Amino acid sequence: MQVTAGDVLVSAQTGLRLAYKQKNLILACQYVPDHDVSVKLPDGGGLDTRAIVASKEMLNTTVMRIELTPEGGFVCEPGQYLTLINNDGLARSYSVANDPCRDGRIELHIRLLRDGLMSNFLKEKIKLGDSLTVRGPAGHCFYVAEEGSDYPIVLAGTGTGLAPLYGIAKQALAKGHRGEIQLFHGALDEADLYLIPQLRKLGADFHNFHYAPCVLRGESDRFYRQGNIQDIVMSALPIEKSRTRLFLCGAPEMVNALKRKAFLGGLASKHIFADAFLPTKTATIAA
Repeated sequence: MQVTAGDVLVSAQTGLRLAYKQKNLILACQYVPDHDVSVKLPDGGGLDTRAIVASKEMLNTTVMRIELTPEGGFVCEPGQYLTLINNDGLARSYSVANDPCRDGRIELHIRLLRDGLMSNFLKEKIKLGDSLTVRGPAGHCFYVAEEGSDYPIVLAGTGTGLAPLYGIAKQALAKGHRGEIQLFHGALDEADLYLIPQLRKLGADFHNFHYAPCVLRGESDRFYRQGNIQDIVMSALPIEKSRTRLFLCGAPEMVNALKRKAFLGGLASKHIFADAFLPTKTATIAA
């Protein structure tokens, strides 16, 4: 919430970014005033900003990366999501794959669908230099440094569920996380994987980061792990289950099933962060 009149308690801003603090934003659950104050909930208008299309690039045959340069300040944690709105009012939500405050741009991974209104608009009609409305951010699937930053982190996702996990991994490493970080990216076929060189480079640059691509319909003796990502992740969970943080993003059936299995396997529910990608309607993947 935002304090519009009255004192802002420092204790209610613990963990917030400087930009949030400067806007008098507070964590309502931590705010216990001893005098009258005025607060308000954020509204859509206050969360909207215009952003210019800076780049477009195909990451594989069905995933496009688009980078946006916000015209105003856009504070967002990697792994949160925003709503993209075109001039006709068409709106879709996408996870953020980077730190816009650090990079000056917003990176989104768009899954192309044959009858996807927004994905087709972004692929075929939007041009570099055009502008879109960005609303948000929202969501609680992001990295927070705590307990000395030495706890294990497991990141697991399918499809463009890699986008928030990629952002979370880079943020944790940038903030000096010392615990082991495992990232599992699941795909039906090898061609559905993407960002392989970038993720391998992270592993080369940081000894505590480990990238594990997983292909369901894969072949043996390849660079990836063959099989169901749920089975692969469950077999790779750290021994320190009580301290492990698990982030799940992507297909709802995978997210929900793995969330349940991990909880039954010993992970605390408060340490499981899930973001299921719900489609607006049934659609066919573009060829």
